[in-house]
Amino acid sequence: MEEIELVLEMSKDTMDRALKHTQIELSKIRAGRATAQMLDGIMVEYYGSPTPLSQVASISTPDARTISLRPFERKLISDIERAIINSNIGLSPANDGENIRLNIPPMTEERRRDLVKKAKNEIEVARVNIRKVRQEANDELRKIQKDGGSEDEVKKAEERIQKMTDGYIQKAEQLMSDKERDIMSV
Repeated sequence: MEEIELVLEMSKDTMDRALKHTQIELSKIRAGRATAQMLDGIMVEYYGSPTPLSQVASISTPDARTISLRPFERKLISDIERAIINSNIGLSPANDGENIRLNIPPMTEERRRDLVKKAKNEIEVARVNIRKVRQEANDELRKIQKDGGSEDEVKKAEERIQKMTDGYIQKAEQLMSDKERDIMSV
């Protein structure tokens, strides 16, 4: 039945999006090394509208403990500093009139454990979202069955949804173990 295949395809796409979102969120959790992704999501007030930091300044990492920002317009330095401070990423900007430097402090064991907890929370959100997709797909399949769909086809589709769910949860667990290894390595 093409309705069942459509439900399966939509579920797979939604689970893919949930996993990609989790990857993006995990990339924002810093593991002690300076990366430009640490600043993703920071918005700067630019001519009255919030603009991503990456669109108002060039971002580079000259070494493992420093992020360097060069605003495209010099007058934006104070706005960028304010946006970084307000973002609560735990970094203090220092400017020399042309560039802004963010020094990444070395992480303590306690801070590493906190970051692992934060990563585990993101993985739990991913698990919940994946299971929610499974639940919605199963509800759709039951509607198809009520509307005269084959019971055997629906059962097979439910089994496929469960296998898909298990596979995506396993991928999320792998993301977690990779991130935990990354965070805990000194």
